[in-house]
This record gives sequence, C-alpha cells and structure tokens, in this order.
Amino acid sequence: MNPDAVDRILAYRLGIRQAGQQRWWEQEITVNGNIQKGELITYNLTELIKPEAYEVRLTPITRFGEGDSTIRVIKYSAPVNPHLREFHCGFEDGNICLFTQDDTDNFDWTKQSTATRDTKYTPNTGPNADRTGSKEGFYMYIETSRPRLEGEKARLVSPVFSVAPKNPYGATNTAYCFSFYYHMYGQHIGSLNVYLRLKGQTAIENPLWSSSGNKGQHWNQARVNINPPTSFQLIFEGIRGPGIEGDIAIDDVSIVEGECMKSDQPANSAVGTLAHIRLIPVIILMSVLSHQR
Repeated sequence: MNPDAVDRILAYRLGIRQAGQQRWWEQEITVNGNIQKGELITYNLTELIKPEAYEVRLTPITRFGEGDSTIRVIKYSAPVNPHLREFHCGFEDGNICLFTQDDTDNFDWTKQSTATRDTKYTPNTGPNADRTGSKEGFYMYIETSRPRLEGEKARLVSPVFSVAPKNPYGATNTAYCFSFYYHMYGQHIGSLNVYLRLKGQTAIENPLWSSSGNKGQHWNQARVNINPPTSFQLIFEGIRGPGIEGDIAIDDVSIVEGECMKSDQPANSAVGTLAHIRLIPVIILMSVLSHQR
C-alpha cells in the first residue's frame, strides 16, 4: 500500500532553543503537496540572533497525529548582515546587536534605561526615556561626569555589513537609508560624529554625519544615504564637552532599503547610494524520507 495514501505528511513542527535552555520556540511549517523520497527541503531561520549553539527539533505531522521527532544541534555564527534585508537595533538585547566598544578610544558607551539608571545621575542632561518614550526601554549613551575630561572620545562600532560584488555588465546599486535617533541635551554637550569604515581600510574613516551642542530635551532623527563599494562598518563617536552636563545618547539604529526621504535629511549629512546588501540567511537542509507508521 502506498504510505502517502494513509499517512501523508501535512506539516512539520519546527522547534528551536538555545543549548541548555528549557523553553522551545515553535513554528509550524506547512507542506504543499506530496513529499518524495529523498527530497531536499530548505527553510530560512530568521529567529536566531545570538551567535551560540541551538537545538533544532523537527516533528512530522500527519492526519493521524505527530510522528517521531528528530533533534540536531547547530552552531549559529553571526551573519555579516544582521536581520538580513534590514538591520534594526534598539539596544534592547544583551549583546547590543553585536555592536562593540572601540579599543582605541578613551572610555566606553553605556547601555542605559531611565528605570535602571543610577539615582545619583547628573540632572539637566541625558534622556528622560528611550526614543519611544518608554522608561524601561534601553539606549546607548556616554557618561560625561568625572573623571572624564573635555575632548575625550567614546566610540561604538557596528557589526560588519557585506556588500554584493559589482555587476560587470552594468550598475545595479540599490539605495539604502542609514538612520538613527540621537539625544544631545545639556549646557556642556560636545559632539556626536558618525563614520563609515570600509573593509581593508581600518586606518581610514569617512565622515558621514556630525552634530555639536545642546539640541534640547528631546530625541532627533538623522537619516543619511550611503554607498560603500565593499563591506563596511559604522562608527558612532561621542566627544565629551567642557563639563559634566554633556551626556549624549543614541537609539533605534537602522539600515533600510530605499533612499531616505529628502525632507528628513539633515543639512550636514553626506548623501550617496548604498550597494545592495547581500542576504545571508541561515538555512536548514532537511533530507526527508517518506514517513510510514
């Protein structure tokens, strides 16, 4: 008897969890049509964020119930393009979206929320909430209290973003909009600079955007079109001003396909077009045999 006639696989239940954890994240994958013996099925996993080991569980579902599960351990390496087509970072996760502190600066950026900040914080500077207005939400900021000195720098470096190779038969560049929110409130505000660093040119950084001085007790948005010809990183550089009321914060950093709206671009932004970011999905390859009870 043909097993598909009585026991055809209708779907798979996909379970994912970090190695050593108890809770599974589950999703059902619908199967369209009959599965042939030895057929290769692919499925893109976009839920993996932290570069760690994961357990992946696959359970066939037939009209009579669930079949035997198969579990495999996979090692996820952080892609050069986090979150695939678009990159969005609100600094809510523990690894701050794979941003890193620059070892060559004077001090570090700090992850902060209004609800968890020190009760002895400096008044008259810094945000009262994150960009969305939440006091529990996080952002990154530079603390300019003593022992910080005027002119000292804190630099936050993004993960590496990969750019697809140029098409030898013609230009195929797609514009991308790099945007972020910044908060510069206080009578001693210094400067916030953003640089573009290209692959293989670590000693050269291209200025993208810059702002200095007190901008008031509110968040502002900056949008910049960029067009690096190769893999690149973005660098946020906060510079301490002449006094302690000079905290600078950033939040909700993103790279989105399509040009920025011209009406939203600041006058001091550098404008260009960004080559298409290569999609690097994490793929599970499943070799499926006909299921027979």
